[in-house]
Amino acid sequence: MTSDHSVPAAVAPLAGKFISFEGIDGAGKSTHIGFVAELLRAHGKTVVCSREPGGTPLGEALREVLLRQAMHLETEALLMFASRREHMAQVIEPALARGDWVISDRFSDASFAYQGGGRGLDRSRLEALEQWVHPHLQPDLTLLFDVPLDVARARLDATRTLDKFEQEQAAFFAGARQEYLRRAAQFPTRIVVVDSTRSIDATRAALTAIVETLL
Repeated sequence: MTSDHSVPAAVAPLAGKFISFEGIDGAGKSTHIGFVAELLRAHGKTVVCSREPGGTPLGEALREVLLRQAMHLETEALLMFASRREHMAQVIEPALARGDWVISDRFSDASFAYQGGGRGLDRSRLEALEQWVHPHLQPDLTLLFDVPLDVARARLDATRTLDKFEQEQAAFFAGARQEYLRRAAQFPTRIVVVDSTRSIDATRAALTAIVETLL
C-alpha cells in the first residue's frame, strides 16, 4: 500500500561545477571569462560558457526585449527569472549532470543587484523567485568583479553602444554595487570579491589562485 503523502524524490547530486561571473557593467568581468575557461580546460575539464539573460534560443529572444524595451519593474524581474529557468533546464543542469563545468556571465545575484539594488524591487520578491526557480542550485563559486563607479563608467563609454541598463545614472549603479557587496558579505563562502582595478595580469593571477581551490 502506498501513502497518499509521498515524499518527493531527492535531487540527484550534480557531477560538474558551476561558476558565475558578476559585477556592474564596466567592472571588467567579461574580459576574464575566456581566460578562466582555458584555465579549466588546461586541467582537463569540459567547459560550457553561457550568459544571462540568454543562453538558450528563448533566453536570447528575451535578452533583446530586456535590454532594449522599457517595462514595469516586476515584469522585468519576472522575465529575468523566466529566462533563467529555461537556461537552467536547457543548459546548466544538463551540463552539470554530465560532469561539465559551467561558466555563466551573470546569474541570480545580478537580479538582486540590478532589479533590487538598482531599481528598488523589494528583496523578498526576488528571494521568492529565487526559491521558486532554483531552490536546489547555486553556483559553486561566484567571482564578483568590483571597481569604483567612475572606473566602470569610463570603461563603458570607451567600448560600445550602451543598452538600457548601461545607460542608467550613477545612483542606479551605486545601488547595484552596494547590493552586490551585501550579497558577498551574506554568502562569503560562495562569492569572492575580485579587485578589478588591477592590471589584467594581476587580476588573472588572482583568478588562477581562486579557481584552483575548486580543482
